[in-house]
Amino acid sequence: MDQSKVIINGVFTDRKFYRRMLTLAIPVAIQNFIGSFLNMVDTVMVGQLGETAIAAVGIANQYFFFFMMFLIGLSAGCSVFIAQFWGTQDLKNIRRILGVGLGSALTISAVFMVVGLLFPRQIIMIFNNDPLVIVEGSRYLRIVLGSYLFTGIAFVYVFALRSIGNTLLPMAVSTVALVCNVFFNYMLIFGKFGAPAMGVAGAAVATVIARVVESSVLVVVIYRHREVLAATLSELLDFDLGFIRKAYRTILPVLLNEICWALASLVYAVVYGRMGTQAVATIQIVNTITNLFMVVIFGMANAAAVMIGNSIGAGEIRQAKDYGKRFSVMAVAAGIILGLLLAVFSPYLLNAFKVSAMVRHSTQNIIYIVAIVFFIRIFNIIAIVGILRGGGDARGSFLLEGFTMWFIGVPLTVAGAFVLRLSVHLVYSLSLCEELTKAFLCLWRLRSGRWIHNVTHRFGGG
Repeated sequence: MDQSKVIINGVFTDRKFYRRMLTLAIPVAIQNFIGSFLNMVDTVMVGQLGETAIAAVGIANQYFFFFMMFLIGLSAGCSVFIAQFWGTQDLKNIRRILGVGLGSALTISAVFMVVGLLFPRQIIMIFNNDPLVIVEGSRYLRIVLGSYLFTGIAFVYVFALRSIGNTLLPMAVSTVALVCNVFFNYMLIFGKFGAPAMGVAGAAVATVIARVVESSVLVVVIYRHREVLAATLSELLDFDLGFIRKAYRTILPVLLNEICWALASLVYAVVYGRMGTQAVATIQIVNTITNLFMVVIFGMANAAAVMIGNSIGAGEIRQAKDYGKRFSVMAVAAGIILGLLLAVFSPYLLNAFKVSAMVRHSTQNIIYIVAIVFFIRIFNIIAIVGILRGGGDARGSFLLEGFTMWFIGVPLTVAGAFVLRLSVHLVYSLSLCEELTKAFLCLWRLRSGRWIHNVTHRFGGG
């Protein structure tokens, strides 16, 4: 009990801890907030074309979402090493890992582009059988595939920059790209400033332009300012097969974790897609609004992963464990506050969407349900994405999340939709049982202390 009081007091009184946490978390939170807010604006713009357009773009973006999970898994896996190598100031191995990440990202991007170009209609038909949605979704997908290579490069650099404590540059560059996206959305969707009114296709072109701007500016700034990540080609390629094998012992579980999560999320999307276009629109709006209230949390998760990873790399194991406890307490407190804010402000945010009364009613019901369990969802994110990954426990977090999604969340969602034939908000409620189970397993893993792994020991000195 005394130890718990010390941890709780430390969370709210340790100024040094707060300064470092906020320095890392605030830029990431601002970046995510701007991204989520502009994504909502994006959805509202497309929504002016009707529910079919919202569903078409939402379903086409499920393919991008799956691609993004590969990139997040890869980049997060690399960042585990970079954060710990930064704790020992091992610049040579940081650049080697960066090279492995970039090469892998380009390969993944190329594969997704080829598959998407060859089978656009088949991809859309996985999620929805509405002929209009298939036509519009395929059209959007073919165009937006042009952004994938640039997206892959940007993801690796953004995660790497955050791992060495530079969160300001990704925030600034992403903000420019996102504003660019909204501007070209407005111009190309509705035919403003003399441009043709391209509708859904205009939204796709705007996305490609924004991704090209983002990756180009990011790389130019890194090399112009001679950042730690401004490696020469020989430094990026200074690894052999043995190095790759050692790196992928940690990268692969993180990658599999994200893929596993993405596949389960795609199953959810298929379920809602088969429930009808209104169900798809409902979930699209729910995700858009709830993501606005998650931005602070991903900033905290990033801070947790970097601070814990740096501590372990520097050999400060007790500090890493202390940070893990502090971030757990903060996660619950933040979740309760954000859940209340979500419940209060969601009715006003819903006014921005031009949808039927039925879609609005279902969306509001789901958001109220989410608000109640928000503190559990946020604790899980901080624990898995921040604490466990920062501690190098890639395998543990993969097994924990994979089990809860595939043995609890997915079966209950499928049963609720197709066996019990429940309404969309009740089906969504069943899927949340996964979060409850995950929270208990996260607590068990954190209390065991077996999540601390110094992954830099696999490699020699820089």
